[in-house]
Formats: sequence, C-alpha cells, structure tokens
Amino acid sequence: MSLRAYQQTAARAETPKEAEYRLFGQVTFALMEAAKLDPKDVAGRIDALDWNRRMWSALATDCSSPDNALPRETRASIISLAMWVSKYTSLVIRGEDDIQDLIEINRVVMQGLTPNAARAA
Repeated sequence: MSLRAYQQTAARAETPKEAEYRLFGQVTFALMEAAKLDPKDVAGRIDALDWNRRMWSALATDCSSPDNALPRETRASIISLAMWVSKYTSLVIRGEDDIQDLIEINRVVMQGLTPNAARAA
C-alpha cells in the first residue's frame, strides 16, 4: 500500500477531535523546531509562527459560525485565545517576547483533545 493511500485511509478513520489533535501536534512541533533557532532568525521562524496563527484564526472563524455545536462559552474562549495568539505572535516576530508561551497554549489545548481528557472531566 502506498503512503498516500495509507494517509487517505487514516484521514477517513479520524474523528474531528483526532484530526484537530494531529494538526495541533504538527503545528506545535513546528513551533518547537522554530524555538531552537536564534530569536533574531525571523525568516527561519516565520513559517511556524504564521502556520500557528493561521490555525488559530481558522478555529476562531469556525467558532464564530452559528452552526458550531460547541457551547457558547467554549467558542468565546477559543476566539479569545485566537486573538491573544495573533497579538502575541506579532510580539514574538518583533523579538519582544518568547515563542514558548505559544507552544504551551497549544500543549494545553492538545491535552483537552486527548481521549482520556473527556473521561477525566
């Protein structure tokens, strides 16, 4: 079986929550790799920072839809976090703050997306 066929099968078998977890994992890994670079190497870090900001923007857009099934408070929290991520990312790009807080926010969200988190809550 080719890698592409495997990826397509895996994608079809994922729940939306699993897909979100996978995306957060990929973006967070990219941020972690970018964090290893010199903070002055904006060009080397910009792809990961932009990807993270775009992911959060997409989440906020989805949460602003009246068709979104999440509770209103949860949607509002995600939108608020997305706004913070956007502003904070600008600070990181300008060298005024550190990338680690973005990584930590993503990790916390990933913990909430794990299957065991639903059982623990």
